[in-house]
Amino acid sequence: MNTLTKEETMPTYVEIMAQIEALQKQAEAIREAEITSVIAEIRQKIRDYELTAADLGFGAIGPAKEERIKQPTTRASVKPKYRDPVSGKTWPCRGMMPKWMKAALEAGHTREEFLIPET
Repeated sequence: MNTLTKEETMPTYVEIMAQIEALQKQAEAIREAEITSVIAEIRQKIRDYELTAADLGFGAIGPAKEERIKQPTTRASVKPKYRDPVSGKTWPCRGMMPKWMKAALEAGHTREEFLIPET
C-alpha cells in the first residue's frame, strides 16, 4: 500500500493560484478567438441581409437627422437694465456682475444710479 503524506497529495496555495492564472490566460485566448469568429459571422449576415443599425435597434427610430426640426441654438437677447455712464457698457442683470458695476458698488454707488429708464 502506498502511503502518501498530506503535503504530497494536496496542491499548495501557490500551485493552485498558478493553475488559476494559467486557466484565465487560456480562457481569455479562447474568448478572443471566439469573438473574432462571431464578429466575422455577424458582419457577413449584416451584408447578406442588408441590415441597418436601426434594423438592429441601435439607430434612432424617428426621422433621419436631416429631417429633424432644428431647435434655435441662441437665446434671445435680454434688454439691458443697467448702463455705465462713463463707458456706455450695459448689463441686463444676468450672469456675473461686470467689473464696472462691481467697482462702482465698492466705491459707494448704488445699483439704482445705473438703472436705464424704461421708455
